[in-house]
Amino acid sequence: MTEKAGKVYLVGAGPGDARLITLKGLDCIEKGDVIVYDRLANPSLLKKMKPGAEKVYVGKRTDRHTMKQEDINQLLVDLALTGKTVVRLKGGDPTIFGRVGEEAELLRKHGIPYEIVPGITAAISVPAYAGIPVTHRDMASSLSIITGHESPDKLDLSINWEKVTNATGTLVFMMGVAKIGYISKQLIHYGRPPETPVALVRWGTRAEQETLTGTLADIEQKVLAADFKPPAVIVVGEVVNQREQLKWAESLPLFGKRILVTRSRSQASNLVRGIEDLGGEPYEFPVIDIAIPQSTALVHTDAALAGLGEYDWVFFTSVNGVEYFFKHLERLDKDIRSLHKARICAVGPATKEALRGRGIASEELPGRFQAEGFLEAFGSELQAGQRVLLPRGDLARAWLPEVLREKGLSVTDAVMYETVPAGDDDDELLKLLDEGGIHAVTFTSSSTVTNLLTALSRMGITDPVQALQGAAIACIGPVTAKTAAEAGLNVSILAEEATIDSLLEALCSWKARTAK
Repeated sequence: MTEKAGKVYLVGAGPGDARLITLKGLDCIEKGDVIVYDRLANPSLLKKMKPGAEKVYVGKRTDRHTMKQEDINQLLVDLALTGKTVVRLKGGDPTIFGRVGEEAELLRKHGIPYEIVPGITAAISVPAYAGIPVTHRDMASSLSIITGHESPDKLDLSINWEKVTNATGTLVFMMGVAKIGYISKQLIHYGRPPETPVALVRWGTRAEQETLTGTLADIEQKVLAADFKPPAVIVVGEVVNQREQLKWAESLPLFGKRILVTRSRSQASNLVRGIEDLGGEPYEFPVIDIAIPQSTALVHTDAALAGLGEYDWVFFTSVNGVEYFFKHLERLDKDIRSLHKARICAVGPATKEALRGRGIASEELPGRFQAEGFLEAFGSELQAGQRVLLPRGDLARAWLPEVLREKGLSVTDAVMYETVPAGDDDDELLKLLDEGGIHAVTFTSSSTVTNLLTALSRMGITDPVQALQGAAIACIGPVTAKTAAEAGLNVSILAEEATIDSLLEALCSWKARTAK
């Protein structure tokens, strides 16, 4: 009996920024059994694959030959005939020079169901990120999208220069950097003024985005002088002049910087979103995960929470401590009323806000957002014989309970969660580190430092510290910075306060200091 054929989704990944994929495109990635992708699709999108899904690279890299289009077509058929859900992930929109028609035709011939999922084409989005609207009421009311990838003789066969040159106000050439001289000469020959503005936007919407402007008369010389490489979109027309007023992306504080985020995926959202909002490109590689304690450790946790009504103080030192404390209360069928006797305090505004979200107004902790701040704030009120609960993680520093015990307090250091190593092997991360594509690395705890170095070693890096030398090292606080320095890393970015907002401010200050 022949196995029932799967289905193929021919998906546009957008121009490069992973956030510019459509909701339907993302849904396809999340349910696909196999993702067949090219180099113009942001590798971050592959992190959305479901566990166990397979990925197949069919694009061009310097160390690999391009798979022929005919072979890609057949690969999609072969994979679908095994009953798999196949996602063909293409940069931009699959119908704009994406050869989707050839792939769909062969699928149809084999009776394989398929869908074409449009994407945001680089023809309009890449210029937009460079501050160039491809149409403008006063400058261009029409647009042509033209391939520039072919050799001059093939270009002449596919393009009617006499009609195309002045057919629309704006001309957008895709993949034509190497032919820019010939394109310019043809446009001038067929009637475009030599002073017509031209812009080339390379790797638009990505951290490597770079824009070069000129005119039809001088753009070839500028491309050669700048050694301007593909991939790039070429825009010809008066709309290019809008760039100086509208180049919004380049004015963002972290534009052009790709920043490695190492904290657990469940915690990373605020940092990732902050980097994105500031114009940077986050690259997520979580090296830790957070979990409920197991076996013996859980017995101690339960014992610590059995006498909640006896504590005089509860010191929460992290958001995770808050979240997992309430997970344990729910698990044990308890609620916060058990702490009616205790004064509840929080380290840092994020921890305080996490408690506020649970309906608890914790006591204010002025000064530094570290454990040392407790003594500064409440030292005179901490009395020998008082009982203190510390709901923390298994890797929390011993300093606070030791100091409290020295003052005569009875301290219960309760492990609410365990920090465990995480992170699958990531070839793209290794490639970015090797090419200098990671500009900064963020560490939000000592465990993220040690676990990243361990993960890099596991992936075959003989000297992980050396592999990170090309990136700025950013730490959320002095304890984390100390761990990084002891590991041999040069910490150049340190948050003034142990908060994500402060870390983002420090990253922006670093970018401003190092801007060319």
